[in-house]
Amino acid sequence: MNRLFTRILLFSCLLLVMRLPGRAQGADQLSAVRSAIASGSSRELAQFLAPSVEVGFDGDKQSYNATQTELVMKNLFAKNPPASFDIVHQGASNDGIPYAIGHYVGRNGNYRVFIKLKPKQPNPMIDTLEFTKE
Repeated sequence: MNRLFTRILLFSCLLLVMRLPGRAQGADQLSAVRSAIASGSSRELAQFLAPSVEVGFDGDKQSYNATQTELVMKNLFAKNPPASFDIVHQGASNDGIPYAIGHYVGRNGNYRVFIKLKPKQPNPMIDTLEFTKE
């Protein structure tokens, strides 16, 4: 019985350690994404975009390829340049998919921003960007 408990404990620890690198990568990516949005750089943000990205503004969502998403973000930053952008919460789903909720303060209003990364080797990429006016 004691051997079984020890094996289960070791196996559980091994599973936990195997999941941590993906979460760390996601946190690093989210930090870089935060920096790109805070600086209003669609070009910098583009390097973190998945081939297809779901972009939403106040509930109106559309899928764009990475190039189109970069242009949409460039337009957003031109019309409503960021005064600040901070991540107020970040985490990962039970499946290890990293996400973040941020607060975007622009010249023309404030937005709650939801960012979901798509796990991709070697680095997670942005799968979803949703802006909701506050």
